[in-house]
Amino acid sequence: MRQGRLPGRYRHSPRRRHPLAACREQRRRPGGMVRRSLQPTCQIPELVMNRQPLTHADGTADALARIATACLIDEARLTPKPGLVDCRGSGAHHDLTLALMERSAHSLTPTFHGLAQQSWQRPADIALRETVGRLGREGEAQMMAATGGVNTHRGAIWALGLLVSATAMCGADASADVIAATAARLASLPDAAAPKGFSKGLRATRRYQVPGAREEAQQGFPHVTRLALPQLHESRRRGANETEARLDALMAIMTSLSDTCVLNRAGLTGQFAMQRGARAVLAAGGTATAHGRRELATLDSEMLALNASPGGAADLLAATLYLDRVGASSRITD
Repeated sequence: MRQGRLPGRYRHSPRRRHPLAACREQRRRPGGMVRRSLQPTCQIPELVMNRQPLTHADGTADALARIATACLIDEARLTPKPGLVDCRGSGAHHDLTLALMERSAHSLTPTFHGLAQQSWQRPADIALRETVGRLGREGEAQMMAATGGVNTHRGAIWALGLLVSATAMCGADASADVIAATAARLASLPDAAAPKGFSKGLRATRRYQVPGAREEAQQGFPHVTRLALPQLHESRRRGANETEARLDALMAIMTSLSDTCVLNRAGLTGQFAMQRGARAVLAAGGTATAHGRRELATLDSEMLALNASPGGAADLLAATLYLDRVGASSRITD
């Protein structure tokens, strides 16, 4: 995952967003909301599930790789996200842009393909865990080469990589819950070749004694299956458009996640602000309401003032969109 300081004094002044044109075919409304009604991820024609059985590893690997890549791009383009890169600008970052995020996502398509192909109908065992770890590290190297050394999607490689592998392991009839549980079993196995050093995320989990990306995966992605997916579906049922439903799902994740990106940048002050602000958005009726949009704008301003970017939550939103797509039907076509 991506993740103090005392309130009132910040090491960095709030970053101004550098405005970008809205994503193609999107139109803004007052307050920065994108009002184009996006298509649900489970209904995008070239990636949609259908009633044909899974037939072979290559075709399914192609489909899963495209789905995972598309979900990373969907997450990056979703606007407005508090403190994060989106169609408006770079959020709390100085080294990230939307174009860079999209280039990074495309660089990972071969990694997702390899993970699906190598995991095809295999059991969760140490041999597969080590293969998945090796492919993930190779994917990280590809990402860093594509971005000039900028970490754009390290946490997403972990989360989506496990879920892509788990989908290929499960085959045709797996629900989102089954895929997440399979990913948890795989994540719980040891990888002897895993780096022994401390990442920024791991240092934050040790410092603040909170769970991180590893624990989220080993527990079956509870912020995705218990919070984000139910919120995504509920917001759609209430009539929210796809942008609003996805933003609500992001808020659901942020209500309780220990986001190590936020913790690294703004400590517990930032984490509490993120969680409190996300709860306020949902309590106001979500981003489909005027009150909810005002609360979202307030949260965005607060994250920028704290120089905090909830990158861990963004990774889990991409995972949510992935499970929403592959779990919506139990058939995958290429």
